[in-house]
Amino acid sequence: MNETLTVLLESLVIGGLIGFGASAGVARMFHAPKVQGMGAFRTLGELNACQNDPVAHFSFGLGFLFNAWSSAVGTGALTSDVDHRIVPHWTASVAMIKNRRLAETLHNPRRMAITGTAVGMVLVTLLNTTAASIPHSLQDVAAKVLGPASEWLINPVMPIIFWMAAVDAGKRAGAWGTVLGGLGHLVMGNAVPGIVLGIVIGKGVDDLGWTKVTKALAGVVLGLFAVSTVLRGADLTLLQQLNVDIPHWLTHFHDVTGTKPE
Repeated sequence: MNETLTVLLESLVIGGLIGFGASAGVARMFHAPKVQGMGAFRTLGELNACQNDPVAHFSFGLGFLFNAWSSAVGTGALTSDVDHRIVPHWTASVAMIKNRRLAETLHNPRRMAITGTAVGMVLVTLLNTTAASIPHSLQDVAAKVLGPASEWLINPVMPIIFWMAAVDAGKRAGAWGTVLGGLGHLVMGNAVPGIVLGIVIGKGVDDLGWTKVTKALAGVVLGLFAVSTVLRGADLTLLQQLNVDIPHWLTHFHDVTGTKPE
């Protein structure tokens, strides 16, 4: 009883903080660049894709609830879907049930923060208390059965969906999304971040042309990929797979920085 009460109280606090931060942050993204937002490009795009329909927002979040719950049961951890997808979409759904004016709902950080706090408290409490109440034997089953299903959703299902969206957005966005998505898969093991950045660059060039802003954005993205490649040791792995002699200075660099792959 005491353990359940502890889980309940801690879940209410953590869920409230998650809901407050995630919901207010994503609402602020709609006011960029005048103010600094706190969210992910994928969250912003998925919110826009629901076209301000409360039912669509709720259904979208509900689609990721199973993944989040299976992770909570099988591993005892909350996935990024909780704060990137479920909380923002359910908060938007609740906020727009009686009022469809975006300035007063989805684009209002204060309204989203208050509503998101309540949504986060309910959601995280539901996930944690149900996961804690399941016997350990069933948790082992969930980890072996539901875990792989969640992994299939994250990779390759989601990358395929985002890649199709990039191709549908135009030739330039499709090309950038394909190239950066491929690099993202090689470097990070997941193509989604690269595809999303490719869409941003491609659509930015379509709308603005090759200006200083778009050139700087493309340069920063490519620079981040280059740094990630080195820090993750992907450059050594690639050279080994190509049967190319690895320079001693490069091996020494990875030994010193602790980035040499095992």
